[in-house]
Parts: sequence; structure tokens; C-alpha cells
Amino acid sequence: MSGMRGGGGGGGARGGGGRSRVSSGDSDAQRTANADAPKIPDLLARIGDLFRPHKTALVVTAILVVLSAGLTVLPPLLTKQAFDVGLFPKTGNPNFPVLIELVSLMIGIYIASAALGVWQTWLTATVGNKVMGALRIRLFGHLQRMELAFFTRTKTGIIQSRLQNDVGGVAGVLTNTVSSVLGNTVTVAAAFVSMLVLSWQLTVVAVLLMPLLVIAQRRVGKVRAKIATKTQESLSDMTAITQETLSVSGILLAKSFNQQASEIGRYSAENDNQVGLQVRQQMSGQWFFAVVQIFLAIIPAVIYICAAWLILGGDSAVTAGTIVAFTTVQARLMWPLLGLMRVALDLQTSQALFARIFEYLDLHPAISDSDDARPVNPTRVGRVEFENVVFSYPDAGADGVPTLKGVSFAIEPGQFAAFVGPSGAGKTTVSYLIPRFHDVTGGRILFAGDDVRDLEQQSLVANIGIVSQETYLFHATIAENLRYAKPDATDDELLAAATAANIHATIDSFPDKYDTIVGERGYRLSGGEKQRIAIARVLLKDPRVLILDEATSALDSISERVVQQALDAASRGRTTIAIAHRLSTIVAADVIFVVEAGRIVETGTHNDLLEAGGVYAHLYTEQVTQR
Repeated sequence: MSGMRGGGGGGGARGGGGRSRVSSGDSDAQRTANADAPKIPDLLARIGDLFRPHKTALVVTAILVVLSAGLTVLPPLLTKQAFDVGLFPKTGNPNFPVLIELVSLMIGIYIASAALGVWQTWLTATVGNKVMGALRIRLFGHLQRMELAFFTRTKTGIIQSRLQNDVGGVAGVLTNTVSSVLGNTVTVAAAFVSMLVLSWQLTVVAVLLMPLLVIAQRRVGKVRAKIATKTQESLSDMTAITQETLSVSGILLAKSFNQQASEIGRYSAENDNQVGLQVRQQMSGQWFFAVVQIFLAIIPAVIYICAAWLILGGDSAVTAGTIVAFTTVQARLMWPLLGLMRVALDLQTSQALFARIFEYLDLHPAISDSDDARPVNPTRVGRVEFENVVFSYPDAGADGVPTLKGVSFAIEPGQFAAFVGPSGAGKTTVSYLIPRFHDVTGGRILFAGDDVRDLEQQSLVANIGIVSQETYLFHATIAENLRYAKPDATDDELLAAATAANIHATIDSFPDKYDTIVGERGYRLSGGEKQRIAIARVLLKDPRVLILDEATSALDSISERVVQQALDAASRGRTTIAIAHRLSTIVAADVIFVVEAGRIVETGTHNDLLEAGGVYAHLYTEQVTQR
């Protein structure tokens, strides 16, 4: 909005936006340099709480996992019997009936285990994706409740990255961790017991180096967690660049200044950084897993040598079946153990992503309803009053000059009040404080006789309609854009609002009429058409207080006249507050407040202010002369 682009009202907002680009980048760079995720208390407990609504499914999953894992250690034990009793019995000849029975039993176990695995996978995938979906909705809902200042100081792309990349990055952990940890733990425990039953001496040899692997795994996990944080920060920057440059406005800007090559270079540089980080993340644990695989490959050979020593020592319990069964069970121990180590690494890595998600969820909206907030009094709606209001934008700092300095005025129900003044004087800031997009630094604002901080935000905003200079339309049909104000509006109500806004005839001339797609931000429509649709949308809302924030300043004179007629119709019977740049649009206002350097310096009607010969008269004379 034009007021936001100047010093005062706009300067604070624009300064916030400008500084946010720098400070956000500084924050990302600093965090990347530190390579540490945000510190979130009780992080693991909070991750566990995400699964609380799915207790029943998790219990069933746990039972299936235990059964499936337990079944996997039975075939090796049956293998020992197949060797010692079926293939090489003491009688010397293979015992086919016993062998067939044992093989049939093994096949049945494998089939049952596979069926249980499919059921288990369906359950874990369902639970994991539901948890991820709930987390995404929870984060989106929380961001919707954040105050306007949060969005003026944070890149949209970074917010999108938290919502998409970070939540998506933990998907694998949410869907696989529970079953993997439980299943592998049960398998490892059962395999370990089986190994002890077969030969405790060989078991000692097999697990001798396990502590060293666990220590190595923890060190690798810390490295991967740091790289994961850097990777997500890089993804945030890439998303921000994409959002800024590939929107219609961004493309127009790049083409207007011939900066396509510069934008490609900026994206390419960040992409190269992302590629390098992805390679580092994938390679960071490979040496560890390579050592583990070498260990797994040589351990059977070591077992054979140890078994030979035991046989030479007269240990009759070590038979050919024992050795085959033991090496089979040992493999079933090692691979689940390796799986647990992988899960541990994934958990360490994903903690960085969960920390980034919870960091946003832990943000407290600076503006929220008080515990005793009440709805707007319908019998007094229309009166707006400022009492010695002082306001500084949140990022102005302790030494910043306030945007508004002791502003006081009262607007009665049904009045048309206009705010005029030099660019940056604080006019738009006044309009932002009434619906409580920001909270005052000092003084108070009364709406329908109550301090806006004592009112329910939803009730307050329901009584206020805003038409700004920068009209925002969704990439949808005209009807869908209009119904954003009133989802259940009938076709007759749409027609009435469009007619009142002087846009129905134009819409009716389109081939698809109200089903016409307007394009991103309404780029398929002219400025005047977009503005009149915005007015129709506000009329459909039917607010008691209407705020017009320089609604015609960006239009040509012909479009301005058409839109002004729509605005005049929209203002009838409502309290109207107009932030005006073109003074010709507010000469009939009931009261005009002249704002300069954050203060109201003149008040009166158009004629009164001209006679006074002050700031307003000077501004009006300048505009008349320019014409």
C-alpha cells in the first residue's frame, strides 16, 4: 500500500520488510555457521506426543512386529535340525519325512512373516502419514494466527520451507521409526538368545566389537545432524528465491530490469550449495556403514576358525548344523543391529528438522484475544476513536522514532472521514491499527466504545471491510474470489454486490462471465477491474466500518472515476475511513484529518482547511497545479 512505502506508516513497515531480508539472512547464515539446530526442551518427549492419538494402531503394530520378528529367528533353529536330523542324521542316511516336515514348517513361517509384514507396513504408513499430516495442519494453523509483523520480517519462502521441506523431511522417521525400532530390537534380542543357546563361546566372539560400532555410530550421527541443519537452511533459501522470482510480480521485475541472468546465477549458486550438502549428507555415514559391512563379511570366517578350535578342543556340541545355524542367526543379528544404527542416525538427523518445526510452533502470536475478550457491541458499531495513540513498528528498536505520536480523533457512526498528508506521514498505520493488525505502543483505540484489545479479534474484523491499493485476487474464478468474503453467498447476492461495485456489466461481457479465471493476483484483469471486484467482495461482506487505503491512487483518471463511483456506493450507510493521496476524491468528506510526521496537524472540512491556508491547502494547491 502506498502509505506503507513512505517514511512514517509505510517506512516502518517497509523498513521492517527490508531489514527482515537482511536479518533473516543473517540469522540463517549464523545458524549455518554454528551448524546447530534450535534448542528445544523435551524434544524427544514432544515428538513422542505426536503419536499419542494413535495408541490403538501402535499397539496392534507392536504386536505384529513382535510376532513377525519372533518368527524370523525360528528358521535358523529349524535349519540346525534339518542338517543334524534330516540331512546328516546319526544313522547316516537323510531322513526325508523329517526333512520335508522341517522345510514345510520353514516355508509356512516365511509366508506368515511376510503377511504380517504387509499388515504392519500398512499400519505404520497410515499412522506415520496421519501424524505428518496433522503436524503440517497444526503448523499451518499456527502460522495463520501469527501477527502481521511476523510476516513482514520473514521471507515467505522460508515459511513455506518450514511447512513443506521440514515436515516432509521427517516423513520417513514418522512412518518407519516405530516399526523399525521395535522390530529390529525384538529380532536382535531373539537372535542373541538363539546364539547363546547354540554356543555361548561363539556368541562372545560375534558381539565382541559391538561397543566400538555403537560409539562410531553416535559420532557419525552428530555430524549428519549438523549437515541436515545446513541442508534445510539451504532449502529455505532456495524456496525463498523461487517464491520471489517465479511469481508474476518477480518475473515482471526481472524482465523489466533485464536481470534474468542475475536471478539464474543467484539460484544456481544456492543450488550448487544444496548439491554439495546433499552429497555430504549421503556420504557422511558411508565410511561407518562400510566398516560395518566389512565386519559382517569377515565375522563368519572368524566363527569358522573359532568353531574349529572348539571342535579340536573336544566340544561335541559344535556340529555342522550348529555352525550353519549360528552363522545364519548371526547374520540375522547383525542386519537388524545395523538397522537400529541407521534408525539412530536418522533420529539424530531428524531431530534437527523437528527442532525447526517446533521452533515455529513455539512462537507466541504478539496479538491474541485476552482471556476475557468480548464480542463487539452491535448497538454501538460505527464509532472509532483514538486516544493519545503512540505507535512504533516492532523492528524500529528502542531508539526508533515512533510512527504515530499522540494521535487523537473520533469518528462518529456513518461519517466519511479522510486522512491525508505527505507520503510516510503515518496514514496507513492508522488504518492498520483499527482492525488490530498491530497493537498500539501507547494510548488506546476504541471501537464501538471498547478498547480493541478487549474485543474478540474475529468479532472486530467481522465488522471492518478493507479495500487497499494493492488488490489481491486468487488464481481462481471471479465468483470464487467474491465468495472469499461470504462462502455461502448466492448467485443473486454476487450479482447485487457486483452491480453495486459497478463491475457486473464488465463481468457479464466476459465469455465465462463469473466463471472467468482471473490469473495469479488477478493479472488477467485491468487495475480498475481488479479494484471493483475487490469492492464487490467487501460489499458482500457488508461491514459496518469501511477502510479505503488509497484505493484509487494507482489508477488512470478514467478508471478512477469508475472506481470512485463504486466506492461512493459502498460508503453509503457505513462509517468510512479513507486514506487518500488524490485529494479530489475526498472533498466531500464529513471530516478531514491532516497527518504530518506522525501527528494530526489539521482537522476540518475541505472548505475549512482551504480557508485555513495550512498543510492541506498547500497539498491541494500542488495537486491542482500539477493537473
